[in-house]
Amino acid sequence: MNARPNQLPDSAQARALELIGKGQRFLLVGHMRPDGDCLGSQAAMARVLEKLGKEVWIYNPDAPEPRYDYLGRDVKFRAYDGGPLPQHDVSVLLDFCELSRTGAMEPALLAQASKKLVIDHHVPPGTPWWDEAFVDVRASATGILVRRIAALLGVELDAAAARGVFTSLVTDTGWFKYSNTDAETLAVASEMATLGVEPHRIYSALHQRQPAGHPPALARALERLEYHADGRIAVIDLPASAADLAALDTDEVLDIVRAVERVEVVLLLREVPAGAVKLSARSKSSFDVHALAKQFGGGGHKKASGATITGQTLPQVRARIISAALDALAAGARLAAETRPAAETRGGG
Repeated sequence: MNARPNQLPDSAQARALELIGKGQRFLLVGHMRPDGDCLGSQAAMARVLEKLGKEVWIYNPDAPEPRYDYLGRDVKFRAYDGGPLPQHDVSVLLDFCELSRTGAMEPALLAQASKKLVIDHHVPPGTPWWDEAFVDVRASATGILVRRIAALLGVELDAAAARGVFTSLVTDTGWFKYSNTDAETLAVASEMATLGVEPHRIYSALHQRQPAGHPPALARALERLEYHADGRIAVIDLPASAADLAALDTDEVLDIVRAVERVEVVLLLREVPAGAVKLSARSKSSFDVHALAKQFGGGGHKKASGATITGQTLPQVRARIISAALDALAAGARLAAETRPAAETRGGG
């Protein structure tokens, strides 16, 4: 498995590879409510490090959802319980770059003298605080970066690592239907199939194990759908009182609404018992949901971002976010009008 020429590491990535080579004991860390990209990347990275003769532990703030149990057959995922973390040389943050996203793990990680290495494809916020980073915001998934790291280190992926990489790809590209799907994504997916991945089995594990109450719960969530800006903005809010909807797959709800032709951006607001409101935002146009989420302390990608807003009720947050989205939509329309060719604005002819 060879890295392609356009994937040769830059100076920062080269330093990250050097840190991996020097380290012996690694703690792989994920964000709260770890998703398929986070867990798949951890599984693949753990196998790569083990092949290099390293000691590896995986700790996340929350336990994986049951649908990812096939990844746990080859590596051990641990949920942080507040106790001491294993002694380690390098903490590897996969699929995120803000330590606050580790929740209750943050103080324990800060107390460790270990080097901090970020492997991520999200837009880094503010000034880097980590020691080294292997980051590419153009990559469709963090699993792509793990595959690149393995190639650059000369490590062959085994079947377990391939399942991890493939899981990260399909969860972050919506099974290759999102605009972040590129030639590298499809090439790596094909490579993972040659290493033993069976896509239909992973699809079944991820999407075909729902309980009988899932369709009615999905229907109740969709009943809360409202449109704004002549149908270009779609909003769903889920209050904490609707506890039966808490387990719904956010991406599934967002994808159904995004299928509506006129919709450009979907905003899903979920009130959590701790008194916060979680925003999940998706775009299928030039609308930049990363810029929107950033206004509320969040981040992510231009077409998929999120934020957690505290200290306000769901109606208050809902009103603020809708107002900000309408302002962004209007600003985008003004910019498009200003940059339109003169002949077009005159009607041509």
